[in-house]
Amino acid sequence: MSSTDHHLNLFPPLIQAGHTKQFIQSGKSISFAQSPLDQSHAVFPSTRQEAPSIKNSGVEEQPVFFASSETSPSSERRLFIGDTSIIFAALQNLTSTAQSRGQDWLQSQETHNVIRKLTLDYVNFARECWIHTSSQDSSQFSGDHYRSLYTCLSLFAVLYVPEYGYEDAPVGDDIMEWLNVHFIEPSTEEGDHLSGLDRPWEDETFWPYLVRVTLRGLSKAATFFLGTLSTHSSDHLRRLAQQLSPLLQTQPHLQSFEAERDFAYASHRWKDKVQALRIELDNVPEVDRHDGIENWWDRLSDIVGVLEGRSEVIHRVCEDLGADWREVSASWGVFTDVRLRRQDLPEVVSQVLDDMPPDPTNLEDMVHAALFSGDPAKALSHAALLDPWLAAHMADLMQALSLIEKETNEDSGLNIRDFYVLSYAQYLHADPALWRITVAYMFSCGEIGVRSADEVLMHVPLRLRSVGSITPNEGSAHNLKSGDLAGVVKDTNATCYEYQREEVRRTICRIAAQTFVQAKEYGLALSYSSSAEDWPGLGRVVDRVLQEYISAGPEQFTRYVAGIAPSLQALRMQSGAQGIFIHRLMFAVRYAEFHQRLANRDLQDAAWDLVSMFQDGIAPKSWWGVLLCDAQQLLQYDGVLLFSYANACILLQHLEEVIARTDQGSSDEYLRVLISKLGCGGTTKALRALQGVRLALAKYFARCTMIGTGGKHVTERKFSAAV
Repeated sequence: MSSTDHHLNLFPPLIQAGHTKQFIQSGKSISFAQSPLDQSHAVFPSTRQEAPSIKNSGVEEQPVFFASSETSPSSERRLFIGDTSIIFAALQNLTSTAQSRGQDWLQSQETHNVIRKLTLDYVNFARECWIHTSSQDSSQFSGDHYRSLYTCLSLFAVLYVPEYGYEDAPVGDDIMEWLNVHFIEPSTEEGDHLSGLDRPWEDETFWPYLVRVTLRGLSKAATFFLGTLSTHSSDHLRRLAQQLSPLLQTQPHLQSFEAERDFAYASHRWKDKVQALRIELDNVPEVDRHDGIENWWDRLSDIVGVLEGRSEVIHRVCEDLGADWREVSASWGVFTDVRLRRQDLPEVVSQVLDDMPPDPTNLEDMVHAALFSGDPAKALSHAALLDPWLAAHMADLMQALSLIEKETNEDSGLNIRDFYVLSYAQYLHADPALWRITVAYMFSCGEIGVRSADEVLMHVPLRLRSVGSITPNEGSAHNLKSGDLAGVVKDTNATCYEYQREEVRRTICRIAAQTFVQAKEYGLALSYSSSAEDWPGLGRVVDRVLQEYISAGPEQFTRYVAGIAPSLQALRMQSGAQGIFIHRLMFAVRYAEFHQRLANRDLQDAAWDLVSMFQDGIAPKSWWGVLLCDAQQLLQYDGVLLFSYANACILLQHLEEVIARTDQGSSDEYLRVLISKLGCGGTTKALRALQGVRLALAKYFARCTMIGTGGKHVTERKFSAAV
């Protein structure tokens, strides 16, 4: 969506075409809420306050539409954004180093050379993108758009980032070179047309072409066409053209001299030769100044007037040729004042703009005018309208070069540079896939930028679920581990480490853990809860695993616990881990081992596991009833006695406590899980099940008595819980 649009189109439409009246009659209106993070909006139908209340037994679901005033960057735009973000990062590293090494280092030759290189890197990337998009049939931004970025950045480099030591050198030749590179005049086609004529001076475009190439300092083209005048009928013109050609070829240029003093002296002597040519030109009789086709004397006089540096001639010639203020300003530095310096350029440009103002509808022209006028802040305001990318990166360079104020605005809390960089970051946030680049720009913008980046990081779509339904099997876990998990959560954590945002990292890990719980990937959920040091969250993960025993049975429960068991040893060694939650995890692991032994018919060890969970105090009271019911089948085993008399007493002791506390009103504390496992029936059914356990214990004690107190057939062993 372009910046000139003032509406958003929803797709699919919230109101179908032709149904607006019915929508209004229904008592509804359209409401919206703007995101605090970016330029997106949530649009939804709502009931008008004055509309009559309609009672509804249920909650009516309403569609919510999400729209953005920013268009997400296209593929070629993303490439441009990504490539130039590397340059931006390099400049941030430079400025960070400057903070530790002092302001003097930032103004040193070494630093200046680095900033100049990075500036030229921006220029080159803009040029490459211009060339690329110009060859594309359809692009989000036209080739002409990137050409504008190219010209603006190139001009900025010429005027504000010259080679070290040339800041105070004459700037005329550099500006003219910039003009010739970016605004080619006259065209190659015009030159080809004239060079194919036997008598080119008879063509109406000959003299305008010759004046233009002279004005642009294109001496080769000028001398070539002056040479064609050797066959002209006028002796005066032939002689003057012959004298003019070497003058154009020998015009001094700063880069040809080692010292500016030598350049100034050579320019002065060259101007003397131009004055001598003017004298000869003025001596041509009036009757010989016209060849029957054109007043060649006036045209040649304009050329000599340009070489003399007469400002009124340059101004008039530029107007006649359809040139703009840029050409006048460049010509001024080449012909009128050959020692024109960068700090003096705004005064000259101000005079030029009074007569030839820039086009206010052309943002590129306005940026150029502000840069020529020595007004970086105004250049940024126009650049922001042209492209937020341009304003952000120019502002970043300008602050590094101390061209704009660093003081913070009291109202916004931002300085000039941070304002434009954050505006660009908000533009990037229209595309969630660019979150890494978005936060890199935000983190460079002080406290406000850091807070904005934190919000972006915490709202990065994790996309932990694989395509299709998630089932509790190894394939699902593999997809999560090898797919989006590694690409998103790992990256967000790495970004938080890079910018030292530990609290944000923990929040992201908590969010990831919650998502994994929903996907029943409990091992990963436990890992991320631990990484976040979210011990209550870790406890909730374990509770969900234990709940799987109730809802899915021991087989599925054992499989889930296998995914979380490896974390137990690491958590035991983690100093900050809270014991209550670790004990809950230990119980889940030991309880799963118990059921695994039951499934393998390793009943003796299963019995020892069951009793040890009571003895070690790791079984939560809410699970006592379930464990006692599990003991019933072991108590009723027809083979050898699986429990010693003492262990059977432990079971009886816990059974009596459960029943007694239930009678005292603590059934929720002791029977909640058992009631959930048994389904309907509540406390009554749970107590009935425990009475069955009591009966099994009574019979077990009777069997112990028959074969001798203590159970002679029970093999005692020292139980060591190895997890």
